[in-house]
Amino acid sequence: MSETSTLCCFIILAAFGFVNGSTNNQKIGFYELKKGDISLNLTNWGASIVSVYLPDKNGKLADVVLGYDSLEEYKTDSTYIGAIVGRVANRIGGAQFNLNGTHYKLVANEGKNMLHGGLRGFSDVVWKVKRHKKDGQAPHIVFTYHSVDGEQGFPGDLVITVSYLLIGNSQLSVIMKARALNKPTPVNLAQHSYWNLGGHNSGDILSNEVHIFGSHITSVDSNLIPTGKIAAVKGTPYDFLKPYIIGSKIKDLPSGYDINYVLDGVSGHDMKRAAVVHEKKSGRVLELFTNALGLQFYTGTFLKDVKGKGGYVYQQHGGLCLETQAFPDSVNHPNFPSTIVSPGKTYKHYMLFKFSTKPSSHH
Repeated sequence: MSETSTLCCFIILAAFGFVNGSTNNQKIGFYELKKGDISLNLTNWGASIVSVYLPDKNGKLADVVLGYDSLEEYKTDSTYIGAIVGRVANRIGGAQFNLNGTHYKLVANEGKNMLHGGLRGFSDVVWKVKRHKKDGQAPHIVFTYHSVDGEQGFPGDLVITVSYLLIGNSQLSVIMKARALNKPTPVNLAQHSYWNLGGHNSGDILSNEVHIFGSHITSVDSNLIPTGKIAAVKGTPYDFLKPYIIGSKIKDLPSGYDINYVLDGVSGHDMKRAAVVHEKKSGRVLELFTNALGLQFYTGTFLKDVKGKGGYVYQQHGGLCLETQAFPDSVNHPNFPSTIVSPGKTYKHYMLFKFSTKPSSHH
């Protein structure tokens, strides 16, 4: 083959997204998992969840996460729809931190702060598909990514694996692991799906009933950077210690919910219940369990005119995020549990979603 025709082929492949220097020419594609009542679509762009089909109380299927139809839209997305975010999810104040006497300056992408790993975090890279089994006893997919020393300003090489696995008839397990290869580094991964149990195209989530098993939040300033203070939720609009309708409380918060809950009774090892969401019209229920210490509850404040699947346009409060995580900006708050992973140690973050339906209660 002549050099020119090789080059032409390369240009054509590059145009279709099949070539990506840093990821071993990993092809970007969509992948399906199917078991029992659930089917899932994912893409290795950002190791993202694209769709989750679940039955309602009458057995009717709907797709209950926000997403896009094409890879192009995932590449230009600015709301982290469905993606794995990192190396450090959430915000780092001043996009900087000190570690073992070294000052690290990170890539700021939200004013002077860093959000979800910087300008090109893990949500904007091509992950390698290590294993994929579409159906059978244990449908699963395993994505891996090698983040290099200095990427977005972070120290050290980090190898990350994210596995999605369907269990039983209606459970989804998400396992995030990361290994620091040569330098201590902060790690805090989060799964950033926007859930709408009425269906991704059913309007806002304000009538959803939410129960959060966290009696404290990490207070934030006007830029959503933690102040270091841990505050009780009792008697505030953040109190979801009993199930409440989101819309009944949100009126006291002009921009909606975007806050980290300190989960009760979580040690970082055992799985504990973090949240339950119930959408009464469809009867769908989502229960979330995790070993993470925190849960970012976000009601889609920044969604505005986002053209999603099937041409449906997502607006503010069009979905809710339940991002289990370490506390935001931990690197700058010595009183927060450390997020530093040293070489030889493994970061492990588990999420388990249990889906079910409840019949309508007649009064």
